[in-house]
Amino acid sequence: MPIKKSPAVFLDRDGTINEEVGYLNHITRLKLLPHSAEGLKLLKDAGFRLIVVTNQTGPARGYFPKELVFQTNDLLQKRLKRKGVQIDDFFVCFHLPEENCNCRKPKPGLIYQALKKYPISLSDSYVIGDKLIDIELGKNLGIKTILVLTGYGRGELEYVAPKKGIYPDFIAENLVEAGKIILEDLKKRKG
Repeated sequence: MPIKKSPAVFLDRDGTINEEVGYLNHITRLKLLPHSAEGLKLLKDAGFRLIVVTNQTGPARGYFPKELVFQTNDLLQKRLKRKGVQIDDFFVCFHLPEENCNCRKPKPGLIYQALKKYPISLSDSYVIGDKLIDIELGKNLGIKTILVLTGYGRGELEYVAPKKGIYPDFIAENLVEAGKIILEDLKKRKG
């Protein structure tokens, strides 16, 4: 009997779920964005796996130890659990851009790692982030994309998108609106 594949939402971390602070170089700088837990809960309740895919070059640049990224992810998970929702997994690229790895967004390596670990239906999945590299990631895999206007979102949409000619399928103020957009899109696709 074939394994049932579930849809996933692949989420950027900084600027999408928690506040963008440049390099999150100390655990005390982690702050959830308003309503991010609520938006994630909408998606989780609708049957989506929640998977964080994040580029974190701080350790490679010598700004802080790699362990801080894991501690930050653990603290983020604890704070979200207190609000009734849980991330299924975190996939992290620690490489510098010049290393030209396959896991640094917008390349698809982190999502391929998730696909090896979980039965995911890519055609029913979405990518949400505050940067165009998140949108490019989704486009590279044929997944629908949502640019949230938190973090770098507004600037990316106004200044970077026209230069690159890359635009998201949807634009949302925050994760709550992104969750509602996805649920509405699902109705249309099934309808």
